[in-house]
Parts: sequence; structure tokens; C-alpha cells
Amino acid sequence: MSTIDVHEIAQRRLAAVDQRYSDGRRQLVEALSRSAHPMIATEIVDAARDLPQSSVYRNLAVLESAGVVVKVLTNGDRAAFELAEEMKGHHHHLVCVGCGQVLDIEIPEKVERLLDEGLAPTVADAGFVLTGHRLDLLGRCTQCR
Repeated sequence: MSTIDVHEIAQRRLAAVDQRYSDGRRQLVEALSRSAHPMIATEIVDAARDLPQSSVYRNLAVLESAGVVVKVLTNGDRAAFELAEEMKGHHHHLVCVGCGQVLDIEIPEKVERLLDEGLAPTVADAGFVLTGHRLDLLGRCTQCR
């Protein structure tokens, strides 16, 4: 997705919750759009050097509540942030239970389909209709083995 599209989606989602797409929020979206992986807050603070740390955290909360960014839980209480699926594309995560590193991965379409089909009966038994899925695979990276 082009950077322009990402910013248009962010602006639209923020407007839907009566929030402005300020320069600070634009900087955060830009940093997340350039990253190849979900970023922890300290990485985002480093990337958005013009913003005070408190502004980064406050704006991340607004962006999350507007559906522009999503939180990815790592290990313990740590969290990483990335752009919402509509902006970044469908993917899954490998999460290191040792250091908390998060990597984006794509799985083959056939596996995606099998996952949805395999879960459909369980979802239906619970009275739900499956609209999508998120998958975080836990393991240990090469540095933590």
C-alpha cells in the first residue's frame, strides 16, 4: 500500500472518532509504515525524535483507539505496535518468549484457508461468525535458544 493511502486511511479513521490527524500522529504513522516489524514504544520514540516521549505514548493510545494501529503483545507486559491490517496487509507474527522480538510472517494461502475452515465448526458452536483471524506463534529466536 502506498504511503499516501496509509495516511488517507489514518486521517479517515481519526476523523470518524472526532480526532485530528496532527503532525505528531502523522510522524508515528510514517515511522510504523517504514518499519519491517512491529515496533516497541522506545523504538517509536527514537524514530519520532521531534516528539516528546509523553506525546508518543498519548498519540499511540489515540491511534490505537481509532483503529489506526494495533498492539501486539510480546513477552511479559511489553507490547509492540504496528499499523492496522487494512494498512499493512494480512500477516501473522513470530514472538520470541525470551527477548520479546516480534517478526511479521506470511503463511501460504492454502494454510490460511485450512485454518479458517478448520476453526469454522468451533466458532459456529460458540455462536460466532468468523470474520478473520490473528495468529501469534510463540518460540525462541536464535539469540535466546
